[in-house]
Amino acid sequence: MTQITSHHNQKLKEIRKLRTRRRWRDRSGCFVAEGEDLLSVADAHGWTAIERYAAAGSGLPGVEVEADLLASVSGLASGTRTLAVYEERWADVPVGPLCVYLHGVHDPGNVGAILRSAQAFGASCVALGPGTADPYSPKAVRASMGAIFSLALARADADQLPGEKIALVPGAGDELWRSSYVFDSSSAIGLMIGAERDGLPDEVVASADHVAHIRIATDSLNAAMAATIALYEITRRMAPE
Repeated sequence: MTQITSHHNQKLKEIRKLRTRRRWRDRSGCFVAEGEDLLSVADAHGWTAIERYAAAGSGLPGVEVEADLLASVSGLASGTRTLAVYEERWADVPVGPLCVYLHGVHDPGNVGAILRSAQAFGASCVALGPGTADPYSPKAVRASMGAIFSLALARADADQLPGEKIALVPGAGDELWRSSYVFDSSSAIGLMIGAERDGLPDEVVASADHVAHIRIATDSLNAAMAATIALYEITRRMAPE
């Protein structure tokens, strides 16, 4: 039996606010994830939904909502058959052994894609610095392809990163990628990524143990792609324990 049949339902209003207003997410400490695949990943990693909704007649778990009403609060162009509300999780401090730090990465799609790459290369944490988009925004959650549920997230400054720090910068840097340098896998490593246009602030670069760049034929590279290439190089250069 359908339990939610009105556009004026208070729960649906809350979902709309969580989807569209960062201040509302910050105040409530909650976020929305949509789609069977994302919710399955959340289940697999032990995340318990505060509230879970499903399109009437879909046979999926959750409070039933008329399909058109559920579509009206969905951020997906085709609507969704299921969505859930979760409580945000934040680590107190960034943790190793491999942590990715983002400074001024404004695009939530890039943030989500970096989460996905961080998970793929075995990172333990992604630290969000000043000016970085909300990793719990709908666009970032979707782009993470479920990585949001498996990585530790922390709000931090660059000086809080554990271990050896690598600043990825556009243009000229040292020859780290071209050298035979091998990272000590028993120590923590922090990879620092800045905005595509502005890069990392000078003071953040100055705090790094290494400054590296990716040689390209054009002027810029998508921040998520740059992070992926750097993560590949770092993990390739980790000495076996």
